[in-house]
Amino acid sequence: MPGPYPGQVVRVHSENSIDAASGKVNRELVKQMLASGMKTLTGDARQEDAWARFISPKDVVGVKVNCSGAPRIRSSPEIVAGIVENLIAVGVPAKHIFVYERFEDQLKSVGYGKYLPEGVNIFAVETSRSSILNYDPKTYVETSFFGEDDTRSNVVRLLSESFTKIVNVPNLKEHQASGVTGCLKNIAYGNFSNVARSHNAEKTHTRTFIGTLAAVEPVRSRVVLNIMDGLAGVWHAGPFSESAKFRFYPKQLMFGTDPVAMDHKLIEIIEEKRKAEGAITIFDRSMSHVGRDNSNPNTNHYIREPGHVEFASTLGLGVFDAAKIKLKVVEL
Repeated sequence: MPGPYPGQVVRVHSENSIDAASGKVNRELVKQMLASGMKTLTGDARQEDAWARFISPKDVVGVKVNCSGAPRIRSSPEIVAGIVENLIAVGVPAKHIFVYERFEDQLKSVGYGKYLPEGVNIFAVETSRSSILNYDPKTYVETSFFGEDDTRSNVVRLLSESFTKIVNVPNLKEHQASGVTGCLKNIAYGNFSNVARSHNAEKTHTRTFIGTLAAVEPVRSRVVLNIMDGLAGVWHAGPFSESAKFRFYPKQLMFGTDPVAMDHKLIEIIEEKRKAEGAITIFDRSMSHVGRDNSNPNTNHYIREPGHVEFASTLGLGVFDAAKIKLKVVEL
C-alpha cells in the first residue's frame, strides 16, 4: 500500500445490483461490476489481465472479509465468490485461497461455503473469543492505552506465515469509534488481536492505532487490492447492523490499491447520507452527543475519529488530499 494506483478510486454503480426490500443480490450483475471495476482500474481490456497484475498462480491469497454486521451487512458472498472465481481463473489453486475473518460466529453466520468453489478454505482466526493460537507471537504492535495488563496486539499467523497476497473486502459502514469502517480498519483491526481496547471509553485511541497497525509489515506489503462492498451499508450505530432504519443501499462497489483514498470517498458517502437524514457529522466532538442510545442518530457511544484516515496518509499508506484523488465512476 498504496500500490501501483495511489490516489485512484473506481466506483461502479448498478441500480439493479441489489433489491433493497429483500436484500437479494443479483449475482450476474455483481460479476459484471467486478469485471468493469477491475478493467477500469488497470486499463486492461480483459479482466483476466487486470487480475494478473496483482495475483500470480504461485500466490497464497487471503480474502479478508468483514462480517461484524452479519448476517445482514457483511462482505456479500456473491462478491466474495466473484473474487474467488477470478483468482482461480488466473491460476491460483482453490486450496491456496483463504476467505478469512477474526471471529468464527460472525463468519459462520454468512454461510460463504454455499457460494464458493470446492476446496476454498474458510478460516476463522478466533474459534473462541480471545483465543491466541492463530496469532503470530513474533509479529506484534505493543502499546499501552490505559495501563491494561495485555499491551500487545499480534498479527494473524496465516498472514505472516502463509499468505503472499491479500485482497481486502471491507463494507461501506459508519463506525461509532473510528468514524468509518472501511479499507484501513478492515486491514488493521481485522488482522490483529486485542484491538477493542483502543475504544473502551468515550475518548478513543483509534485515530492513530488503525494506521499504525496497517503500516506494519508484512501487512502493508501483502494487501495488494481493495474491493469495497457498497451494495448495502450502515450510516449510524455501526459497525453492527441491529436497526434496519440505519441501513442504506448505495448499490456500488469501489476498487483501488490506495486504502486512504478509498476511505476518504467512504467518509464523503457517509457524511452525505447523514446530512440527508438530518444527523450530525461524524466529525462532531461534542460530549453533549455522547450517550448510549443507539436509536438516536445524534447520539453516539464515543467521540468518533474519522481523522484516522488522514493520519494513515502521514504514514505513507495513501493519498488523502481530495484535490489529488481521481475518481472514475462507471454506471451499469
